[in-house]
Amino acid sequence: MRPADFIVLIGALVFFVAYGVWKGRKQKDLEGYLLAGRSQRWYTVALAIMATQASAITFLSTPGQAYTDGMRFVQFYLGLPIAMIVLSITAVPIFHRLKVYTAYEYLEGRFDLKTRSLAAFLFLIQRGLACGLTIYAPAIIISTLMRWDLGVTILVIGIAVVTYTASGGTKAVNHTNFHQMVVIMVGMFAAFVVLIMSLPRDVSMLDATRVAGHMGKLNAIDFSFDWQNRYNFWSGLIGGFFLQLAYFGTDQSQVQRYLSGSSVGQSRLALLFNGMIKIPMQFFILFIGAMVFAFYQFTAPPLFFNTAEVRTIQASPYASEYERLEGEHRLAAEVKSRAALDYVEASRGDDRALVAAAGARLDAADERVRELRDEATGLFKKNNPEAATTDTNYVFLTFVLGYLPVGLVGLVMAAIFAAAMSSTASELNALASTTIVDIYKRMFHHDATGLHMVLISKLATVLWGAFAIGFAMYANRLGSLIEAVNILGSLFYGTILGIFLLAFYVKRVGGTAAFMGAVVGEAVVIWTFRTSDISFLWYNVVGCLVTVGAALVIQEAGKLRTREA
Repeated sequence: MRPADFIVLIGALVFFVAYGVWKGRKQKDLEGYLLAGRSQRWYTVALAIMATQASAITFLSTPGQAYTDGMRFVQFYLGLPIAMIVLSITAVPIFHRLKVYTAYEYLEGRFDLKTRSLAAFLFLIQRGLACGLTIYAPAIIISTLMRWDLGVTILVIGIAVVTYTASGGTKAVNHTNFHQMVVIMVGMFAAFVVLIMSLPRDVSMLDATRVAGHMGKLNAIDFSFDWQNRYNFWSGLIGGFFLQLAYFGTDQSQVQRYLSGSSVGQSRLALLFNGMIKIPMQFFILFIGAMVFAFYQFTAPPLFFNTAEVRTIQASPYASEYERLEGEHRLAAEVKSRAALDYVEASRGDDRALVAAAGARLDAADERVRELRDEATGLFKKNNPEAATTDTNYVFLTFVLGYLPVGLVGLVMAAIFAAAMSSTASELNALASTTIVDIYKRMFHHDATGLHMVLISKLATVLWGAFAIGFAMYANRLGSLIEAVNILGSLFYGTILGIFLLAFYVKRVGGTAAFMGAVVGEAVVIWTFRTSDISFLWYNVVGCLVTVGAALVIQEAGKLRTREA
């Protein structure tokens, strides 16, 4: 990065922190601090919802996901619009009518304290860990760029985001999220424009799309049904529906966004807007990744995108062998580039045999490149069994640093940092809310009010920030970040959703049955995760259905024992 890029990046970061602190000043009561006084307009809430979900993981890892696995990840969001409609009809009016601070408050009135506490506990575990991932993602960028220690970088980022979140509460988070989302979309669009302009002079965007399509990177929809296929139409529509219903309906980091809406109508508009925009936005981000893949068919990519691992192998006894692989890779990339240009030329005509022959040559050239990459990763493992052999998270970053002009590099970096800060701030804000409302106030200090509760909420934000920073230190062992965070959430969301569905729709089930059903549901999800290969999206379905089914059985069994007695 050049001085102008650092100026843009640092200027954006200073603005976000200062604006957040300024916007959230003078918060003296719990409703103002945790829910922004329930005064937010729909567009502020909508962009806050989007910014909360669209973390730096989304903008850093998703293009790399498309580069390596194609665009099929977009199917993950197919159930989202339906979930938004269901929540707008059910959860939003209930939460607004009851004037709750957290989603889990409702569960005590419907069931009992232990069920409320269980749901809150499950949320705190998974969201606290996920928060660590959202801090870790931008830390990759800084540590790679500056060659700083990763742990120190994580501390710097974590402290920055904790500062304005703790000081300003939900109002600071929502308003800062709004501006951060604008920066994010401007930065990603600018990167896309430069990407298309960086293609060879005689290669159009349509040509690049054809190349990406031929090589399996435009596989957005897959209608085949396979339990083990992580992303297909059915897992996305059904499993994704359950996951999104759980995330937006029971995860306090999202519920808190629309609880801050000034009315039921404002909150509904925010959710429905998110339902309409999210899939096109995710498609666009994945398409950027597919175009980065196409770009690197004409321009030689690095043998391995993770420069930290490359530096390690270059300083090892295997340095000469890796240098040999890099030389062979450059030659193989040149062969593939010529094959890609031949395929583009052939695809402009109507001769299918010529297209098929050119495609076969391109596939063969690509296979040779893959073989060399496999040899390189094998060398990494040979040198260090703990080496990271996946470089998905570095693909988009490598393109940005290598090909974007001065200023735009800083803008894209600012966008990635904005995404990290927005989602992390929302998560810390929600973790503090749940800790204070569902644990501290409910169990220990029933009569605590006013400034005391605001101060304790700020302390909780700082403590959860410390926890997330600690977990972030280990995130580099989790492979693709975008998958890791969703797998983590899916281990808990189905169970929590099952509890809420029982609360909303099955009035004959009591608190004890709901609690025991949730314990059984979570146990089955963990067992499924450890013993089967089904897609993680199905964990949400399993957890929800088992929780509901087990609660119904336990409730009826209890009634039967009562009658027999």
